Amino acid sequence: MKQIPLSYIARNLWVRRVTTLLTAGGMALVVYVFATVLMMSEGIRATLIATGQPDNVIALRKGAGAEINSGVDRVQANILESLPGIATDADGRPLITKEPVVLNNLPKRGSGKPSNVTVRGTSERGLQLRPQVQMMSGRMFRPGSSEIITGKAIASGFQGAGLGETLRFAGRDWTVVGVFDAGRTGFDSEIWGDSEQMLQAFRRGAFSSVVFRLADASQFEAIKARLEDDPRMTVELKRETVFYAEQSEALAKFISILGTALSVIFSIGAIVGAMITMFAAVASRVGEIGTLRALGFQRGAVLLAFMLESLLLALVGGVIGLAAASLMQTVNISTTNFQTFSELAFQFKLTPAIAWQTLLFSLFMGFVGGFIPAWGAARMKIVDCLRAA
Repeated sequence: MKQIPLSYIARNLWVRRVTTLLTAGGMALVVYVFATVLMMSEGIRATLIATGQPDNVIALRKGAGAEINSGVDRVQANILESLPGIATDADGRPLITKEPVVLNNLPKRGSGKPSNVTVRGTSERGLQLRPQVQMMSGRMFRPGSSEIITGKAIASGFQGAGLGETLRFAGRDWTVVGVFDAGRTGFDSEIWGDSEQMLQAFRRGAFSSVVFRLADASQFEAIKARLEDDPRMTVELKRETVFYAEQSEALAKFISILGTALSVIFSIGAIVGAMITMFAAVASRVGEIGTLRALGFQRGAVLLAFMLESLLLALVGGVIGLAAASLMQTVNISTTNFQTFSELAFQFKLTPAIAWQTLLFSLFMGFVGGFIPAWGAARMKIVDCLRAA
């Protein structure tokens, strides 16, 4: 079967370039929404997953879905510290940190609107356990003092959280002595201070979590089984990467479902627009269709030509929408993490998988919008086409 040249198909789109651009623009807007939603979901997931270290383990109260509703008392924390297999630092001290984690309400810069911020009590060893965290300016807080350090997202986004400024919460003033960069992880949205001082200030009798590093990551299951058999322990162990991946699930899934639903609704309009464009193309080229058929091109060739035209139109819209969505990677935004109800700063993230999904979605719109007009063109009789011309 003779095929109609692709150059002929592309030329027809160029001849109707105003209509082509308007239709492709409508598809591009839908693709932009679709890609942005996927990028937002992936950005949240990537931010939280990157927060955990593969050889770190976190201990939480059994059944606790997040650190803010967990409790590990001092007796259990000491048992965890005495476990064999915990890595040590250069001075031979176990790499373990016992941390209270609470939410605190702070006003945002500019708007003054309050938002929940995660406040974490930690230590120098807590910093060692998170190699992605580096001081940008200032210094580490002194143990036993009312000094704090803030993540860069908090320092720039909340009143009183910048270097040298003072925050008041838990009944006392806290001086910001340092700002740290956590490498676009969840820690960028936290405030850190001395663990014991945070316990006293917030009147907490137990830690929220205990984090430690294994000397041999393969021993995780053995250590976990040992703790499960200990009647004194009411905690469960999770690899830190698994824990933070779970933290991202609820919010990422909600955004994906909502965004996909909106994209599907918007895509109906884009498909109708593509269908109208292709019907107009068929109506204006009845004579051409008859001539092609008279020259020996079969119905299948005509059907394929108009389908390729619709798919090419959709591809143009998809590329434009994807290019516009990729610019969102330069935008820093924040939202509320459903798991912790605290502020989470993140960036949109475009991956090859998202790019392919977006283009396939665009081509699907082109296929659905172009099939009926293409089928109608293929079913036209040669005599009717030439008579109409």
